[in-house]
Amino acid sequence: MELEDINTVTVLGAGNMGHGIAEVAALAGYDVRMRDINEEVVQSGYDDIEWSLGKLEEQGRIDAEESDAALERVTPLVDLSTAVDGTDVVIEAVPEKMAIKRDVYDEVVEHVPDEAILATNTSSLSVTELSEATDRPERFCGMHFFNPPVRMPLVEVISGAHTDDEVLDVIEALAEDFGKSPVRVHKDSPGFIVNRILIPLMNEAAWLVHDGEATVEEVDSTTKFDMGLPMGSFELADQVGIDVGYHVLEYMHDVLGDAYEPCPLMVEKVENEEFGRKTGVGFYDYENGGVDIPADAVSEVVRERLVAVMADEVARLVGEGVADPDAIDEATMLGAGFPDGPATMAEDAGLADLVSVLDDAHERTGHARYEASDHLRAFVETGSFRGETDDDSEAGERYEFDSLDVAVDADAMVGHLTIDRPHRMNTITGDVLDELAEAIDLLEADDDVRAILLSGAGDRAFSAGADVQATSGLAGDSLTGVELSRTGQRTFGKLETCDLPVVAAIDGYCLGGGMELATCADLRIASDRSELGQPEFNLGLLPGWGGTQRLSNVVGEGRAKEIIFTAERYEAETMAEYGFLNEVVPAGELRERAEELAADLAGGPPIAQKYTKRAMLAGRGDIDAGLEAEAQAFGQLMNTEDLMTGAMAFMNDEEPEFEGK
Repeated sequence: MELEDINTVTVLGAGNMGHGIAEVAALAGYDVRMRDINEEVVQSGYDDIEWSLGKLEEQGRIDAEESDAALERVTPLVDLSTAVDGTDVVIEAVPEKMAIKRDVYDEVVEHVPDEAILATNTSSLSVTELSEATDRPERFCGMHFFNPPVRMPLVEVISGAHTDDEVLDVIEALAEDFGKSPVRVHKDSPGFIVNRILIPLMNEAAWLVHDGEATVEEVDSTTKFDMGLPMGSFELADQVGIDVGYHVLEYMHDVLGDAYEPCPLMVEKVENEEFGRKTGVGFYDYENGGVDIPADAVSEVVRERLVAVMADEVARLVGEGVADPDAIDEATMLGAGFPDGPATMAEDAGLADLVSVLDDAHERTGHARYEASDHLRAFVETGSFRGETDDDSEAGERYEFDSLDVAVDADAMVGHLTIDRPHRMNTITGDVLDELAEAIDLLEADDDVRAILLSGAGDRAFSAGADVQATSGLAGDSLTGVELSRTGQRTFGKLETCDLPVVAAIDGYCLGGGMELATCADLRIASDRSELGQPEFNLGLLPGWGGTQRLSNVVGEGRAKEIIFTAERYEAETMAEYGFLNEVVPAGELRERAEELAADLAGGPPIAQKYTKRAMLAGRGDIDAGLEAEAQAFGQLMNTEDLMTGAMAFMNDEEPEFEGK
């Protein structure tokens, strides 16, 4: 079977995951049969799809025609034989109980076509064991989506012991056609990749508190503000559900041994039915204050221990052939929001030092979870999970950054500057601004560079703008807001005024600060699937990194006001009509065309280019007054209730209701 042979997808289960997967498949153009055990449940799932499509339409991510067409492709069913008859792929998303899933497959195999592929959305159960409940284990695999499927990009594609490689290739291609980022798990192992990292991490956090080595506040302060995870470890446990994490841990404990013994602190919470947000009480009390994580309670002990535990899990996954380190990093960044993957974090910390941390803890406690695996000790020899280290950098690589990929193609005389945060939609933080400023200076001073090609990593976003959570944290702090605006203005100004011609290659979302950055390029080329816009008004803000001044220079004041005031997203073809984009090309041709264009500019007369840019900039008049007014306004807006209203609505996927306060 090839991807082209797939027309119909059956989703078994209409709960949160099931209806989310059905919606994703329908949006991708597939006919979807969504089945559950009774009319009430399956209708509820169908209604949830209709509501979600409506929200996507309200947000401008799809239009009314696309919404109606997707909903029309979904057929809610109760009869299982009808749901699987003649289907091409079955994605099972029933409750996470082995007995329930096996019973479902007993009935599925009686009616499903022989050539159909069966995929389970299990987050932790054995794919191999489930496959053996069918009459075709070679056509069975794991296809693990993350919640909510419509928004989360990661899909773990998991091989069972009997799975044909052809099946994995087709399911991986299907996930990509769904608009997702598949990561291959080569061997069936409890927790696969993301849960294999996250669940032991949460368990170790609990042990640190249980053993009196840290407080809940210290653990969450360290994980959120020092390690840079999107949530504190206990905050995440409460969000996911302590019972959910505990049951996955129980399974790991049964299969993998004593190193995965659940912490008594978690056991107590489960026994008391204090599961987190859904019960009102977990590690935090949501009925009396909720989460309050101090930013200044960071603990070096906590960081070392947690990174060491993750390092051992990475070593086991790599050593046992479950996944390679790059796949582990990608999966945890996409599926858990890690700023860096655990393999990279461990290598940066030093594998030998982390083994010492584990050895010291094992000597003091005697607990099996601190026994460093033979795999980790073997990787200490090279200091890397990626084999022998090589002091010679890859050809063309010149500069090292945390959030950027900066390389020089000396033959083409092009400096490639890529925002390398695909797991965060290449959003821009203060650290990214600092790195951009440094990278622009380095490329401008490099004798081998005559043009800069600016892009975003991955295929989902050039840059989706500023980090909304970081911005909302500045509410009430006008001075810091002014400084943030000025920092962005200065950094983007470096790009605009640098002597080299700059080409922006835009693929996917180019929103807010991302569009302000692209505005500073000399030429802009975009893929036909790109969406552009300045949505700051939806947050009660204004474009604060030069957008109120620079955009009108490109598209004229009328169009600039339209783009900013409506806060809508615009298709690439429309932005080309407005004069913002120089070219729109098919997505598959963007990279080649952008590189060709940058190389053409690099081959031009550099002195003439430099003075032409300077002359054109000087002719714009007095922009400083406008930028200062923008910065002051940006700072004042930090002191409004509307900012918090917009930010909270954004994070909760709701429509903001501004009161002008």
